[in-house]
Amino acid sequence: MVLIGKNVSIRYASHLSVGKDLIIEDNVELNCLSIRGITLGNRVTIGKHAIIRPSNMYGGTIGEGLKIGNDSNIGPFAYIGCSGFIEIGDNVMISPRVSLFAENHNFENSKIIMKNQGVTKKFIIIEDDCWIAANSIILAGVTIGKGSVIAAGSVVTKDIPPYSVVAGVPAEIIKHRF
Repeated sequence: MVLIGKNVSIRYASHLSVGKDLIIEDNVELNCLSIRGITLGNRVTIGKHAIIRPSNMYGGTIGEGLKIGNDSNIGPFAYIGCSGFIEIGDNVMISPRVSLFAENHNFENSKIIMKNQGVTKKFIIIEDDCWIAANSIILAGVTIGKGSVIAAGSVVTKDIPPYSVVAGVPAEIIKHRF
């Protein structure tokens, strides 16, 4: 079963692989042009107005792509910038307005405008059974360990050990689940 809402834009669908019971809600933008493609497991839901974008649609380098495991969801108004590869495990809850950025703009040379200096692509890994609460931001090069909770509004700039609860800007461990 595949349920696709109104005004959904799926570009470069030949780079998309999906499992069973996919739900894509209204007004989602899914650009699949990427080196490793977009792979969605079984029972994945992508919420209203979410954007998944591995590559600039108007030229530039091709992004790496995205893999989402089984029973995971992307919340409404989320932004998944997967120019570096992003891997999301099984049973991951990504709340509304969460952003994942798997690249950083280069800016070291002040004699060249920043947008002409390119980007550095890095991975993001979110292991199984994580909850990324609303308005959180996950930056490039980060692994979020299994069973972790990222509190609402957090900015994750470094690896998070398994079963951690983190909060703040930048996010820091506030407790462990076990």
